[in-house]
Amino acid sequence: MTVIDVTEANFEAEVIDRSAELPVVVDFWAEWCGPCRQLGPLLERAAAAREGQVVLAKLDTDSNQMLAQAFRIQGIPAVKAFRDRRLADEFVGAVPPEEVERFFDSLLPSEADLLARSEDEADLRRALELAPGRPDAALPLARILLGRGDREEARTILEDVAGSFQADGLAARIRLEDEGLLEDAFAALDDGRLQDALDALLAALPGSSERDDIRRVIVGELDALGPEDPLARSTRGRLASALY
Repeated sequence: MTVIDVTEANFEAEVIDRSAELPVVVDFWAEWCGPCRQLGPLLERAAAAREGQVVLAKLDTDSNQMLAQAFRIQGIPAVKAFRDRRLADEFVGAVPPEEVERFFDSLLPSEADLLARSEDEADLRRALELAPGRPDAALPLARILLGRGDREEARTILEDVAGSFQADGLAARIRLEDEGLLEDAFAALDDGRLQDALDALLAALPGSSERDDIRRVIVGELDALGPEDPLARSTRGRLASALY
């Protein structure tokens, strides 16, 4: 069973950083705390039942008062769960076993989450059946469909996705390609020559009747790069100048 003791010295590495790989549940406790002794075995049992899927970390608040203050621990036991380097959920007090089980279950990936990580078409389709419109399944499935020429189905799948710059960008690319536009830019994109592709897309913006779709393609590519990427940062400025 993955249970670790954490302190102020290793909290960042063992809890925050590790939560990028697996959910980490932190039990804030103290030796003198009766309810902590009641809750501790329930947490350990729940973690053991999910071996390899979650980590249980125990932090003695008496020995690590700065961390207790940082997380505003006012009563113990206090349990906080971290996922993707962020606080995901929490509770205070010695709750019943069934509540502990529900708490741990809520941290684990769903069937749709697991299927969306697959590169298999059938798995991606099943993920969208379970959770319609999720971008992490719709985007790779749409790319598979485009690769074999099923453009209309790819378009339909992308239309169901909301709030994704990358899905909007891919849908915009399909529309532009249907019009026979920007072939060189998209060829560069497919060849991995992203700088050349972005240069061509930016050059096509002024005066174009399709500027909204061109902008969507650019924004989708920048979103895939991430906000800190140097090319993304420089291109955002050039995009703003081209638009305004």
